[in-house]
Amino acid sequence: MSENAAIRVESLTVSVHDRRLVGPISFSIPVGDMLIVMGETGAGKSLIAQAILGALPRGLTGTGKIWLAGERIDALAPAARARLWGRRIAMLPQEPWRALDPLMEAALQVAETHRFVRGLRSQAAAYAANADFAALGLVGAERRLPGALSGGMAQRVAFAAAKAGQAPILVADEPTKGLDADRRDAVIDLLARVPAEGGALLTITHHIDVARQLGGELLILKDGAVVEAGATAAVLKSPAARYTRALIAAAPEAWHRPPSMPPGNTLLAAHGIAVERGGHRLFQGLNLAIRAGERVAVTGPSGAGKTSLLDVFAGLLRPAEGEVWRAPVVGRTGVQKLYQDPPAAFPPRLTLRRALADVARLHRVEWDRAVELLEQLKIDLALLDRRPDAVSGGELQRIALARVLLIAPAVVLADEPTSRLDPIIQSEIMSLIAEVTTREKTALVLVTHDHTIAENWADRQIDLTAKPSYAGA
Repeated sequence: MSENAAIRVESLTVSVHDRRLVGPISFSIPVGDMLIVMGETGAGKSLIAQAILGALPRGLTGTGKIWLAGERIDALAPAARARLWGRRIAMLPQEPWRALDPLMEAALQVAETHRFVRGLRSQAAAYAANADFAALGLVGAERRLPGALSGGMAQRVAFAAAKAGQAPILVADEPTKGLDADRRDAVIDLLARVPAEGGALLTITHHIDVARQLGGELLILKDGAVVEAGATAAVLKSPAARYTRALIAAAPEAWHRPPSMPPGNTLLAAHGIAVERGGHRLFQGLNLAIRAGERVAVTGPSGAGKTSLLDVFAGLLRPAEGEVWRAPVVGRTGVQKLYQDPPAAFPPRLTLRRALADVARLHRVEWDRAVELLEQLKIDLALLDRRPDAVSGGELQRIALARVLLIAPAVVLADEPTSRLDPIIQSEIMSLIAEVTTREKTALVLVTHDHTIAENWADRQIDLTAKPSYAGA
């Protein structure tokens, strides 16, 4: 192990009861360097980050030795360990809304970190926060509440808050999730500055392109164990492990468009709609029809209004102008939304089994159908006995998909449904969604920042940066 290690981990394991989920894993990250952790959904990538910070979910236990800049921290009392957060080690979480106060304006949250963690005076902290927003393309969002931010915007605000305390070590869990290509590149540049400026970076990602751009060292995880390790460029160029090769081969660039069917009758239609959030007009003059059995991808940069369009179709947001028509055959529960942020869509205090069982009972669906869907989505049924915060983001998103499909809706509104999934599971889930929608003649509207997914999966695309009056209207 390096004596110049910013982070050093020795024989780290994470367990629930007597079942080992991760490890034993050992690694070190020298000052001025970075480590990338990739692997299958549910392999324990986020648990490694949480164990290092001492923030494992309730019911999980971690063992092993952890050093920060030569100081052993795993034996510290929880309060002493928490005092390191933001000052010596900072976390950019996978779910940005969990890191933000829902009742505080975005810029104030970043300014608060500059003031109370970094130690700036009030006015200097406000200036620093505004500079962060300008650097991250967030000008105009300073006074918005987190609930009025797009997923990509919330991720950038969380990034600014994580870095405001100037901790030399940054742990970034899926830092580019929900970002369009330009914003993703900008965040990668910001991440790369951490080691370049004498810090250390631990990044968890599903995106092979993100790993390739960042470089550094790479760990590939499967079933909680390391299956391959080495320099990122070398591993991605000549992978030795069969799983690593499968991971690379499953990237969206290699997908083939699933079979389609002739579209049926119109189920939803937008006529000249305009949408606003927080007094800001996102788009206007949009005409769009969604027909039975078709797959429509909605693309555009962060903050363009993609999620807001889904909310309008779902009846959760009233358009500022125009109207939305819904066919009588759709029914009261015929439009279902798959949320970008699955933890916000589940009751936090109930087990996942109870949450699914309640839906099945309410809609008079046999439990065997839920089990069938979960098995198709490769979910271990033992996970249902946990609460939402005790499973990975990817596992929770697949359970959320099973809950939506359980109702057999006419229209599914999917907001970045695979952003938390590794390439192999992502490819399998998108194929399954295409199969189900084709078989059941279900329409699916997919919001995605990934133009490759849109091109290789959807029947047609809607780009919210283009002019209004779209094909299919």
